[in-house]
Amino acid sequence: MDVYQTIVKVLEEIGVDHVFGGSGQVNGSMLLALNKSDKIKTVIIQNEQAASFMAAGYGMFSKKLGVCFATGGPGAFNLFSGLAVAYSDSIPMLAISGYPSRWTRGKGALNETSGLSRTPDSQAMFAATTKKSVVLEYPKDIIPVLEELIYTAFEGRPGPVHLHIPKDIGAAEVPYYRSIEISVPKIIAGASQTEQFCKGFVENFKTENKPLLMVGYGNIRSDSKEVLEKLINTWKIPFVSTMDAKGYISEDNPLSTGIVGTSGDVGANDYFHESKMIIAVGNSFAENATFAFNPKLMDGKKLLHINIDRHEIDKVYRADYRLISDAKPALESLVTYLEKNNVQPLGDGLAIINKHHYEQVPEMSNGKLHPAYLTQLISKHLPENAVIMGDAGMHMLWLSGYLNLTKNQVYQNPGSFGPMASHVNGSIGVACANPNRPVICGCGDGDYLMAGFELLTCVKNHIPTIHIIFNNSEFNVIKKFLLNNWGEQAFMDIKNPDYVKYAEACGAKGWQVHNGAEFEAAFTEALKEQAAGRPSIIDAVIDGDVYPSMSMSKT
Repeated sequence: MDVYQTIVKVLEEIGVDHVFGGSGQVNGSMLLALNKSDKIKTVIIQNEQAASFMAAGYGMFSKKLGVCFATGGPGAFNLFSGLAVAYSDSIPMLAISGYPSRWTRGKGALNETSGLSRTPDSQAMFAATTKKSVVLEYPKDIIPVLEELIYTAFEGRPGPVHLHIPKDIGAAEVPYYRSIEISVPKIIAGASQTEQFCKGFVENFKTENKPLLMVGYGNIRSDSKEVLEKLINTWKIPFVSTMDAKGYISEDNPLSTGIVGTSGDVGANDYFHESKMIIAVGNSFAENATFAFNPKLMDGKKLLHINIDRHEIDKVYRADYRLISDAKPALESLVTYLEKNNVQPLGDGLAIINKHHYEQVPEMSNGKLHPAYLTQLISKHLPENAVIMGDAGMHMLWLSGYLNLTKNQVYQNPGSFGPMASHVNGSIGVACANPNRPVICGCGDGDYLMAGFELLTCVKNHIPTIHIIFNNSEFNVIKKFLLNNWGEQAFMDIKNPDYVKYAEACGAKGWQVHNGAEFEAAFTEALKEQAAGRPSIIDAVIDGDVYPSMSMSKT
């Protein structure tokens, strides 16, 4: 076997069943090896950036490794955005790209990125965007190098890794083969630290302190739902969710106060400000969740922070008690301690205020769909077990606020890196990794125009995503920012195509809707298309002159 054939066999053995990438001379042998694989579905994209976003999506709600590949130079550079998403959002991912042969480096070969003789230095660039980047110089090293990279992708706080394959190495013969073993130990706090944390928990766990649990995306990665629900329901602890964990614990739980933060629910924000004990599990205190990093947000509160990454502890707010640990074993230790010491649940007097955005009835105006009402209709018809992805933009705030997620439905918005079009394409990867879960993407028209040609990819590969375009013909969130800060705006208008004709030209179905009845009819048909394995688009013409409620911190 040559190097690329070896890579394909390793990916097969570790359970990767989809890879995403583009064609090119440097990775020709890999394309041929993938074509012969009966275990891996190869999704060839229209642009390599989309491949990186799809690979990130593939690893987002699964235990699998997201894999993308590209030829050297320009193709490889198109992978950076998806790698940055995986890096900031803790997603295990492997990117493979071409590289110049050793004997041509520094001579200005086509697509050269050696960093020599005024060529870009891709090794430095990938090293800065991943947990580890390696240039494979000898074919005999491919097995140990792959083993190390894949281990690194899953070890500790997950993230992306990268492998450069020089042009003359990819088709070179590998002298031996062995199966690799990826056994990654969980990050678990020591006994002393755990004891100290649990004692601090019990010491502050009083009804008058109004304890509040913050549920972050780290719980999804850790698969901690069962123990998290036990902690919440047994000890009657009110909880808020970050955007990235919305729906992970069902929002019809009476102890759910909603999403916390600048665009959060009124009840969640009110209870957060009244609480004197915050238990943060698997979250990193993002800008939106902290009212733009309000330095006084934790004043008068005891903060107990559980995170797998020691660098996240004290990064924004100093923790009074900390556990550097994977969320699930940390919560299991805490529950065991509470049971052993017969700690009683919280009593009455918590005054939980269940004021959720999704309960509000938006005022309709000027014959266009109110984005809050549109979101409520999505929620009303959302299938059980669905994953809904919100791309970057104002619609992301409508979705996080006005979806009411129960029945094992989850929501994900772009993380702290937050590129536009990431989830237009990421949702395609989510669908590949989770074929039994309905996947819907809510995106702006600006998002979709950046990535819409991947609808062809969905049609060709029978990937049944539904993309709901929040069409206001403008970059709405940036327009609001300009108006708020300067009282005027510029260059915010978008010229949209006929999305119905576009969908049909790609071999899919599309609908344009202007009111609730039209949307419900279209969404019903789109779900039927999805069940039949076909993608579709809904172009929802919304009111661009209304904005979600935003609240700043009371402290």
